[in-house]
Amino acid sequence: MTTAHNEPAPLDPQDWDAYRALAHRMLDESIDYLRDVRERPTWRPMPAEVRAALSNEPLPRAGRGDAAVYEDFLHLVRPYPNGNIHPRFWGWVMGTGTPQAAMADFLSSVMNPNVGGLEQSPVLVEKQVVKWCAELMGFPPTAGGILVSGGTMANVLSLAVARQRAAGFDVRTEGLQGTHPKLLVYASTEVHGWLKKACEFLGLGNTAFRRVPVHADFTVDVDAMAAMIRDDRAAGHRPFCIIGTAGTVQTGATDDLVALADLAAREQCWYHVDGAFGAMAALSPETAGQVRGMDRADSLAFDLHKWGYLPFDVAVVLTREDAALTDTFSMQAAYLASESRGIIAQTGIHFADRGIELTRSFKALKVWMQFRASGTDTLGAHIARNVQQAHALARAVEAHPALELVAPAPLNIVNFRYVPVAEPGTPQPDAAALDALNREILIQLQERGIAVPSGTTIHGRFAIRVAITNHRSRAEDFDALVEAVVAIGGELGGGMPTRA
Repeated sequence: MTTAHNEPAPLDPQDWDAYRALAHRMLDESIDYLRDVRERPTWRPMPAEVRAALSNEPLPRAGRGDAAVYEDFLHLVRPYPNGNIHPRFWGWVMGTGTPQAAMADFLSSVMNPNVGGLEQSPVLVEKQVVKWCAELMGFPPTAGGILVSGGTMANVLSLAVARQRAAGFDVRTEGLQGTHPKLLVYASTEVHGWLKKACEFLGLGNTAFRRVPVHADFTVDVDAMAAMIRDDRAAGHRPFCIIGTAGTVQTGATDDLVALADLAAREQCWYHVDGAFGAMAALSPETAGQVRGMDRADSLAFDLHKWGYLPFDVAVVLTREDAALTDTFSMQAAYLASESRGIIAQTGIHFADRGIELTRSFKALKVWMQFRASGTDTLGAHIARNVQQAHALARAVEAHPALELVAPAPLNIVNFRYVPVAEPGTPQPDAAALDALNREILIQLQERGIAVPSGTTIHGRFAIRVAITNHRSRAEDFDALVEAVVAIGGELGGGMPTRA
């Protein structure tokens, strides 16, 4: 038994009033930080002394106190994020967060429930959120779902469900070490990298991923996919899953989801849609047509921390039938058996039976509060505005003599580059030098704190990639981007190597 004279210091505050004052300061300064985000550079590099302080600190065996650590946070951590909450952050596909949802994360941490199951309100909140998400995506009332960390995990769980339901044998019992035909999954060459990881992680192997060519608009060639499936069946293999993408990560292209649904039905394959960010187009009448056919999927994965504007991390797995999840993931452990009464009554381990995690945070609270506070129609209006902004940026690029649109911009991603205007009769810039020039423009946009796009290579050409999932962006932000690209390109472009 521990005696009073050698008890450890409590982890709760010893002076609650002093801690309340510090907490109020944290809250007030955090609200100011969000309010004034537009006044700061989009991004800035960490000084060497900050990097050293964050990398080389000895293990803190003795504590310094809450106030001192908060001061360290203000000096070392908060000034140097990647910038994704800034109005001019368009790098990769990252969410911007909202003040309301940030507070919900605080409230969730204060409650600190484990939402694997049990008879508790957080489980009912997540059930409600899943039901709302299913309704938004046009899934039937029989649908099941679960919230997870991100699109990769959501897609991996979905592929595990597809493997169990469509393999033709009980994968949970037999595994993949028997004499069954090779299981194959089909998706376009533009599908996100999660699929390669998933095939390897789930024991299917990288060769199980059949990469289907795309059209000029970067959508999958459905006829080519059908031919590959026929050939693979003839070779004795077992096609089990077809994957469509709603919003490819590189160009924002959306596959013909209706045609893929028809193909999956004909071939008796599981039909999964990776809607990591593009699925959210369903929230607006202006953009919902771009994801037509998504509601026919057997499973769907999408992020709410991307185009749902919520803080990291929260993503959704949906299946048309709830049984598809429980058939794949449920377990019957004696120490988790449901009772007729008490804390493990009724709900049992509801969500732990629908995924691989038993320990789960209360991710649903920020979704529940944001949906109810702003309404999903408001979120849809912001999504529609982001698409309008992308189309306006693409038009501005096409209209400018020193800019070139590198790929179509059907949704919310614009790929373009700077091309110096050459005098008539003069040679065109060397291709490698032009790529290097645009890489430097991109880096200088970031290092000067002007904006944060990302970069990619399309058809062998380097492009500045603007992915717009930002509810804080305004028209003038994109005007400033165009002006800055042209100005920096002009500064750097003189004396570029040319091609005779």
